[in-house]
Amino acid sequence: MNESCAPKWIGASKDSPAVALLGPRQVGKTTLARAVAAGHPNAMLLDLERPSDRAALQQPELFFEANRDRFLVLDEIQLVPELFAALRPEIDADRRAGRFLLLGSASGDLLRQSGESLAGRVSYLELTPLLAAELPITGLAGLRSLWLRGGFPLSYLARNEEASYAWRQDFIRTFLQRDLPGLGVRVPAETLRRFWQMLAHLQGALFNASQLGMSLGGASHSTATRYLDVMVDAMMVRKLPPHLVNIGKRLVKSPKIYLRDSGMLHALLAIATLQDLQGHPIAGASREGFVVEQVAAALPADAQLSFYRTAAGAELDLVVERVRARSASRSGSRLLPNQPEGSGKRSTTCRSTAPTSLRRLRDAIRWPIGWRWSRWRKRRRRSSERSHASWSSARMQHHRITASRWSSVRTTLDIDDDLMAAAKGAGSARTQQRGRGCSRGCCANR
Repeated sequence: MNESCAPKWIGASKDSPAVALLGPRQVGKTTLARAVAAGHPNAMLLDLERPSDRAALQQPELFFEANRDRFLVLDEIQLVPELFAALRPEIDADRRAGRFLLLGSASGDLLRQSGESLAGRVSYLELTPLLAAELPITGLAGLRSLWLRGGFPLSYLARNEEASYAWRQDFIRTFLQRDLPGLGVRVPAETLRRFWQMLAHLQGALFNASQLGMSLGGASHSTATRYLDVMVDAMMVRKLPPHLVNIGKRLVKSPKIYLRDSGMLHALLAIATLQDLQGHPIAGASREGFVVEQVAAALPADAQLSFYRTAAGAELDLVVERVRARSASRSGSRLLPNQPEGSGKRSTTCRSTAPTSLRRLRDAIRWPIGWRWSRWRKRRRRSSERSHASWSSARMQHHRITASRWSSVRTTLDIDDDLMAAAKGAGSARTQQRGRGCSRGCCANR
């Protein structure tokens, strides 16, 4: 049995009526299920890819009622989605723990379908490829072999590197041409292969949907994101989200991409031997993804993985955060330095034995709290006062400019009124002169 999954299975089978075991194809789910079924005297294993087993479940309500006292193992259950609706009333009728073991290769469809019908009735476990902690590795040579071949059992246990590389190439071809279309993915196999190879070249890099869409022949960014979701649901790619302490900071907010199995990464990049890998530019990113998967498999269920990177280039490759530890740290408090008791002002703290440099980094990326919050509030108040003063001066300057402009307009209007009055006075004088006649007597009879 997979050593990391065995204790989880034992604990989940004691609490939940159904346990769903998720994992990619050929990772060993059926082998593990048979090992579990061997410990139950009345176990029954049904492979839903075989027509005979699917025919036995044509009337699932009657079948489950007739075999209510048996331990049922349903392999590839995502191929028969109508079983989820039949499992709900059967589990409600008999909620004994450990009645069903559900195996699925497509985590996206399985979680979506089971979430609609089996909410609160099923526990989820993930079966990863073989890990370094599960193998009898004593030296560096064994670890390098696992890194090169990957953790899929048939690839790791191959007789030599050439046989392992050939198996991985056949797996990629079958996965794209048969497995994904069987899961309802309507994307050409060659297009997904090109996209998968692009992701292999971007191992450990930020995901840029627009750039990948243009490389695929002008596809939109939404199409590239949909292709990525397909690979993530098939549990072949890990999308590592950024660690956003404060969304207002200048942090990188795009996820990082890792191919979950290093052997599949090397097969997509045509790396067959250890010598080819050591001289390849992807060696560093491949080693980073290998370490990320080893760490992720050893963490508890409530741990969250992310990375931290600023726009200036400061980066943490992996940030592990536990939800319970975070809530506990926020509930604790201590008095500020040089502060008398009973003052009432406290600041939250996280008691840790980490080195001083790590605690400083933690304080630097944490939202300002306690005395940091007061300093931030004072700076914010001074900034708002300066903004208000500049706004008031600008408003007064605007009034002065408007008043000067209006006074110039009034002056212009006064000048225009004087000119009009003078023109009118001159016109009336000429009219009177015409009525009396001119001095030469030429206008006397007009």
